[in-house]
Amino acid sequence: QVQLVESGGGSVQAGGSLRLSCAASRYTSSTYCMGWFRQAPGEEREGVATIDGGGSTTYADSVAGRFTISRANAKSTLYLQMNSLKPEDTAMYYCVADFFCSDFDPTRFRSWGQGTQVTVSS
Repeated sequence: QVQLVESGGGSVQAGGSLRLSCAASRYTSSTYCMGWFRQAPGEEREGVATIDGGGSTTYADSVAGRFTISRANAKSTLYLQMNSLKPEDTAMYYCVADFFCSDFDPTRFRSWGQGTQVTVSS
């Protein structure tokens, strides 16, 4: 199974920026689709953004125009550039991967990282 390791989380004031990274142990068909989910305390996990091996992206309405997902290093490294951060973006952010992208159903993604915390203060 592919290992996913996130980094780049931290604390920032509202309006600030953070860049999350996710390193996959290898690029395979099972990482053709990679993305980010987040989970705030007491809330369900929600999809943030996905990108497939062809570069097609999908964003949640709540982050569109503020966050940018990208991948590099032979597609085995995933990034999430987060700008204009809001307190409601505070959550644990998880890197995910699977064979293909479809929707933001968390049960569809087989590989998950351990998560990196993002805290946005007002």
